[in-house]
Amino acid sequence: MTEYDKALMEFLLPMVNENRLALIDRLLKDRTRYITVLLEDIYQPHNASAVLRTCDCFGIQDIHIVENRNTYELNPDVELGAAQWLTLHHYNKEKSNTEKAIHSLKEQGYRIIAATPHTDDVKLADLDLEKGRLAIMLGTEMTGLTEKAMDMADEFVKIPMVGFTESFNISVSTAIILYELNKGLRASDIKWNLKPSENEEIRYHWIKNSVNHISRIEQGFKKKYYR
Repeated sequence: MTEYDKALMEFLLPMVNENRLALIDRLLKDRTRYITVLLEDIYQPHNASAVLRTCDCFGIQDIHIVENRNTYELNPDVELGAAQWLTLHHYNKEKSNTEKAIHSLKEQGYRIIAATPHTDDVKLADLDLEKGRLAIMLGTEMTGLTEKAMDMADEFVKIPMVGFTESFNISVSTAIILYELNKGLRASDIKWNLKPSENEEIRYHWIKNSVNHISRIEQGFKKKYYR
């Protein structure tokens, strides 16, 4: 955080009621960046929104959104404001946004786990959390992950199914995967919590999102204190 961010946060704190501040601090303790989600070309607003809501409910802070052909649009009636509590990373400026997103995550130390039936896949319950941070990658509703995404994946995971239908809806898949991984992560000795600097940064953004008319208030703050 910059000195400006710290000053603004101190200015905003009295505008946030004690119950909201207590909720923010409690939820931060359960937030993680050990697991993240990468979505490739999701195009149905209902699914896009449901995935964000699920990630927020399971304490997943970062969502990486690849937009090659489709624009990622949200449905407010499904998303229910979840997006404002998450850190969304959009990849839509490159010729190969999938490649850009995966390279970025690998540079941050993430294993890229493709959620798709594959000859080298493992069952969800057998995915090794101890090997390091992981990014769960899910593809578009109709055709799944692209060949580029599959080629760049480090590992493959599948949800066991016993019905005639070959796959779950993407929002349902995300919920099942995150439930299983979240349960395993919190039962482990892995240090999955946010770093102090990450905690401070996210707390700042959550406080800003808790103040009504924040744009107007911040403009007034700049005029008064940063002439």
